[in-house]
Amino acid sequence: MSEADALLAKARQALAATFGFSEFRSGQEEVLRSLFAGRDVLAVMPTGSGKSMCFQLPALASDGLTLVVSPLIALMRDQVAQLKQAGVAAAALNSATDPDERRTIARGIADRSLRLLYVAPERILREDTLAYLAKAGISLLAIDEAHCVSQWGHDFRPEYLRLREVAEALGAVQIIAVTATADAPTRDDIAARLFARKPEVFVRSFDRPNLHLAMSPKAHVLKQILARIARHKGESGIIYCSSRKRCEKLAQELSAHGHRALPYHAGLESYERSGNQDIFTSEEGVIICATVAFGMGVDKPDVRFVLHADLPSSIESYYQEIGRAGRDGLPADTLTLYGAGDIELRRRQIEQGDAPPERKAVDRRKLEELVGLCETARCRRQTLLAAFGEDSTPCGNCDVCAGGARVIDGVIEAQKALSAILRTSGRFFFGHLANVLAGRSTEAVVRHGHDQLKTFGVGAERKPTQWQGVFRQLVAARLVDRDRDDRDRIVVTDEGRRVLKGEAPFALREDVIAPKGARRATALEVAGVDDELLDKLKRVRARLAKAQNCPAYVIFADRSLIDMAIKKPASKEAFADVHGVGAEKLRKYGAVFLAAIHGGADA
Repeated sequence: MSEADALLAKARQALAATFGFSEFRSGQEEVLRSLFAGRDVLAVMPTGSGKSMCFQLPALASDGLTLVVSPLIALMRDQVAQLKQAGVAAAALNSATDPDERRTIARGIADRSLRLLYVAPERILREDTLAYLAKAGISLLAIDEAHCVSQWGHDFRPEYLRLREVAEALGAVQIIAVTATADAPTRDDIAARLFARKPEVFVRSFDRPNLHLAMSPKAHVLKQILARIARHKGESGIIYCSSRKRCEKLAQELSAHGHRALPYHAGLESYERSGNQDIFTSEEGVIICATVAFGMGVDKPDVRFVLHADLPSSIESYYQEIGRAGRDGLPADTLTLYGAGDIELRRRQIEQGDAPPERKAVDRRKLEELVGLCETARCRRQTLLAAFGEDSTPCGNCDVCAGGARVIDGVIEAQKALSAILRTSGRFFFGHLANVLAGRSTEAVVRHGHDQLKTFGVGAERKPTQWQGVFRQLVAARLVDRDRDDRDRIVVTDEGRRVLKGEAPFALREDVIAPKGARRATALEVAGVDDELLDKLKRVRARLAKAQNCPAYVIFADRSLIDMAIKKPASKEAFADVHGVGAEKLRKYGAVFLAAIHGGADA
């Protein structure tokens, strides 16, 4: 048996004996094999997948001390407490560590009984701390929440930029860096900044299939939130807010409606902030109304819902924040509320910030991706996973898959938008391209000669803001992407070229691109419609669409279903007279829908 195999066997024993788990979770064994073979590792694994075990088990299987860099005191405290409960010698060194605990840590290092030492990045950068630890026999440096090292990530921490120096000062120690949220550019950035040697990179699926994903435009926010949490009586949840004031007001409003709701933000006194977190962590049925100051590393497994009262800051932040729900693998609920004011506020924050131009360009792109996720006519999970470079099929566990988005045939709009991208070499932001399509002769459009393009004004029937919605949906549907070698350039994907040539369908969210004030009659407002039958026909359509992995409107548009529900055709000949039913659709779907119309159950 090789040394690596022997260490893996010891890790497996520790998994059962110390932690009580009978087998590794998906992805853990591969990471451990690489570590035990002496390689540096970057592991990107979704929240709840057991990332921490990838550096805790090596600490128990091999000699030496494992040093864990962690960005938050609360996270260190929780992990150390859990390890101690499991009988593991672990400790934390940070600004909250009292003198007695520091002496205990020193004894544990001296007699080699301490297995894991958690340390804050600010603390480890102190010369005295680093010099002391360099003599402690560190065998593995684990960097938790490794995305904090990347300026392209969403939780950038400048202290993380010096952790490569720390590894070298500790004797070129072996490194494992772990995170739940890192797209391809962020992973490349982490690898370049943290590792002197090329790491082995493991990327597990970002999918959290137990989470129900939903997004909705803001109407009456309090009512929307109350309606959602009514489904979770007596269950724990997190509601993210954009400001401290909003956190406190929402907590008060929810409390007035009979819920146990507590605020959490950086402006609270430390005792109140930590006290509220402790209540949330230890008790049932508590709702935390928080800013993004809350949550990194929250290890409460039974959070049943995460809501966003305001638009998150980026698609990575959204993913990480909803990831705090359902860590036990059981079903959990998410809902994000967004409005035009949220989007404009975020844009102003980007433009008025002190970040360098290249960072602002990345932030603009990330905002477009996030708004595209909000507005997409495509399965939410497909769209979210695509942002991390992962392909998937419709999930059936989001509001879009459940028929929550009204879609129309958007091929013509997509072709106009794609043509504008190609005719400007992909070098211009969506706002500029929207002005071109709408025929707006702005200073920039004229200066670049884009008022002379064939695409100038071809979309004059829509406003620039509506065209921006079309562009965001192109991103969400992966018809366009960023050039991997030139992040400032937009490219049309193979699927986008198929749509451009008329070889593939494309669905658009109607509410995103309909002219302001335009409104279609709902089914109930159409004279003679049988609404129960219409609901049944929609379920049949949804089932067929899911089986074929296509948008529902490709089977039949709403107008066709409404026509069926009004006419109730009794034969194939009569069905052929329904709006939108041609020979091929009659052949493929006639029998199915006729059975649904005249049968007792969904066909």
